[in-house]
Amino acid sequence: MNSRKLFFNPFQIITVDTHGKNFKRGKELKEIYPVTDHSILIEDDKIIDIIPNISIKKISFDVSLDLSGKTILPGFIECHTHSVFTGSRSDEFRQKLSGVDYETIAKSGGGINSTVKSVRNSSFEEIVETTKPRIDNFIAQGITTLEIKSGYGLNFENEIKLLQVINFLDEIYPVNIIPTFLGAHTFPAEMNDKKSEYVEIIINKMLPHVAKQKLAIFCDGFCELTAFSSNEIDLIFTKASESGLNLKLHTEQFNTIGGLDIALKHNSTSVDHLEVIKEEDIPKLSNTDTVGVLLPGVSFFLNHKYAPARKLIDTNAIIALATDYNPGSSHISNLHFIMSLAALKMGMTIEETISSVTINAAKALELEEKVGSIEIGKEADFSIINSDEYADIVYNIGQNMNCITIKSGNIIYNSTDLNFT
Repeated sequence: MNSRKLFFNPFQIITVDTHGKNFKRGKELKEIYPVTDHSILIEDDKIIDIIPNISIKKISFDVSLDLSGKTILPGFIECHTHSVFTGSRSDEFRQKLSGVDYETIAKSGGGINSTVKSVRNSSFEEIVETTKPRIDNFIAQGITTLEIKSGYGLNFENEIKLLQVINFLDEIYPVNIIPTFLGAHTFPAEMNDKKSEYVEIIINKMLPHVAKQKLAIFCDGFCELTAFSSNEIDLIFTKASESGLNLKLHTEQFNTIGGLDIALKHNSTSVDHLEVIKEEDIPKLSNTDTVGVLLPGVSFFLNHKYAPARKLIDTNAIIALATDYNPGSSHISNLHFIMSLAALKMGMTIEETISSVTINAAKALELEEKVGSIEIGKEADFSIINSDEYADIVYNIGQNMNCITIKSGNIIYNSTDLNFT
């Protein structure tokens, strides 16, 4: 029997309504469409109506949750993380504070390969138990969809192990966990002199297995001087597309070496980073549905240049935000802090940051028809903040304003004494 739930009388509902378009481009990011004096009716896990409070007596429902004085937003979407890893790189952080840059650390055997050593020495069970608190932390922030990449195995056995961990976590957690294959994160230390051979392993061994076993939805890569060239990414993406995987690319982070053009050539779902995108390349994103995923936490953590968010938005690009949570370049798992950074350091409005962690982040995962906005027919995924002012999310820097997380109409996190009655 279908269950009807009423989310009753919030001070505001921030719908991020797209009028069926399911993403926001350019100036549309500012349009988040707050609604007052309304309640949300759901049946099972779908939104079936947004009802004026004066009409509540005319409808039937089984239970209700009184949200007076609180604000409902779409469940937040975290569209770029490296959350599955073991070990610590605090010593590298100490080096960074002494003035050693990220690329120098990577070239000396640190960086990604430092985490690879730890992951290869960790069992499936150890990685799962290490990752669980990180997922719990994301859920507590109102995040209802979470992307996680592999990329710390860098050989067949350990990349598959990481993807199996991610898929297992998706099975045991109520949120959507989206697995991304990132075998092309960097070259493992043992293959530094055999780079073409490692590319062949990705193309001929890893990708066919990942696709056949349906271990990932996306294939990602890192196009950078210390990682993969644009030609190598081109080869990998060609095989990934043939295998039925969607594409993402880390590109234009430290250097511009052709990654953006390769990503656009392959109709990638997103291009992530863009800190050093050339001014003349910015308009390329205004003519495509590829999402520019900006990661200001990396810039903050590395004292690096921030992506030109304002110029991208003003030239009609589709922009999303994410933490890039990882052990080396953005050990930041607070999405609310990322929103504040985007406002303070990249010139984004509060409304633009909200669109960027909801509907546009959903588009960066090709889930925009299901989640990311409060519209009739979409999944009932909500972040409920303990405030009557949505700006408090960005204003209270680093503070988690979420008090209840709703996934598919069910409470999966609750720091209040409220419940369905």
